[in-house]
Order: sequence, then C-alpha cells, then structure tokens
Amino acid sequence: MSHLLGEFECKLDTKGRLMIPAGLRKQMPEAEKDGLVVNRGFEKHLVIYGRKEWDGIMEDLSKLNPFEEKNRQFIRYFMRGATDLSLDAAGRILLPKSLLDYAGVNADVTLSSQFNKIELWAKDAYDAQLDNVPENFSKLAQEVMGNAERKRADV
Repeated sequence: MSHLLGEFECKLDTKGRLMIPAGLRKQMPEAEKDGLVVNRGFEKHLVIYGRKEWDGIMEDLSKLNPFEEKNRQFIRYFMRGATDLSLDAAGRILLPKSLLDYAGVNADVTLSSQFNKIELWAKDAYDAQLDNVPENFSKLAQEVMGNAERKRADV
C-alpha cells in the first residue's frame, strides 16, 4: 500500500465485518493476497496496515533496545490487539470485538486514508475531531509545512 487516498463512510454488519469500499480496494490490490493488519491508533481509533507496511514497522520495532523500559512499554502498547485480517470473497474483513470496543465503534465508521495506512474511526468521533478545526489553520500549516528546509523539488 502506498499513498492511499480518500475518506469513506461505511457500516459494520452485526458480526463486526467491514466491507472495504471498492475505491479503496483498487488502491491496495496486494491486500487480497498478503492480507492486512489492524491495531490500536494513538487516539481512540484503529489503524489498518498492508502486510508489507506492517512488516516494515515490525522491523523498526525489532531494532529498539529491549533493555530500556520506555521501549518495552511502547512495544507492548503498540502491539496490543494487533490482528491479522483477511478479505473474504465479498471483500469484507472481520474486526476483533476488543479493538472495536477500544475505539468505541458500533455500526457507523469512517475510513480515512493516511498515506500508507487507513485510520478507522467511529463516525461520530471522527466528525467531532474534524469539527474542531484550529482557529487559524493557515498558521498551523505554516508551522508544520513552512519549514524552509522542506522545499519540494516540484514547487
């Protein structure tokens, strides 16, 4: 998966299955063959990774020094609930109930593409977060993206 694009409103069925929208499935053809991984996000949401992306993260984590307490704590929390997902014949994934409970997800969800991963939010939580637009978004953009050392070659 690389540079996914789009925001999708979806519904979970009563068994906790999510139909991956066709527009998103087209962007990640390797998901059917390689599978996906879901885990907890840093806020109260879930994150879905392609298998290759997840393997890269695991490689990075394996390089952390396990003798440092902060590293062990981070790895434990980051890995908590991480689960392999497979698309069924209908293009659905079965999400673990424990992760759905963590994220406060019931039926209505929003999938938000974030470069190489997909954030899965309870729709109301996602809407509430985005309704809280910074007072001066232009200033935030300047602080985050305006660094003179971050010039893009194509600008």
